[in-house]
Amino acid sequence: MKIPRVPLTLQLSAIRLLREKLELASNKLEKTFTEPTLNYRQRGTTAGSAYLAEWQIRLNPVLLIENGEAFIQEVIPHELAHLLVYRCFGRAGITPHGKEWQWMMQEVLEVTPQRTHKFSVESVKSQGFMYHCRCPQPHELSLRRHNKVQRGTSQYLCRKCKEPLSWLATPQQKS
Repeated sequence: MKIPRVPLTLQLSAIRLLREKLELASNKLEKTFTEPTLNYRQRGTTAGSAYLAEWQIRLNPVLLIENGEAFIQEVIPHELAHLLVYRCFGRAGITPHGKEWQWMMQEVLEVTPQRTHKFSVESVKSQGFMYHCRCPQPHELSLRRHNKVQRGTSQYLCRKCKEPLSWLATPQQKS
């Protein structure tokens, strides 16, 4: 899938908010932080990811373009908070959306903490592959997991009946 080009106005808006929140954090925490790298290579239904060791924020270009400023206001502080928590507290004993992250969002970045976004993901949802087991309802696997099954590198079990999942190929999927 080709990654769409994010308009320059949205890129500049994202950088502006990132710098504002970073300056706010630097002042409140009395520490200097380098500016994290922003890139637009996040895929799937995830809005953004914080790459701690790389000091990088990855944003989903499709969701950013579709949701504009609302995306920037919500996702940039969320991911920046992850990076700041890592720099201030390390990794040991820290949960991703735990008390340190919530404190960083609320008290330092002055944003209401929300674990997940509420943006529509229909345009970025991948086609699932239906698998079955003994249970009456089928199970949907992502393209990545389906490909692992097809290559023979992975096998998935039903969480309920513990039986291996088998692919229910539709005629258009077989060709």
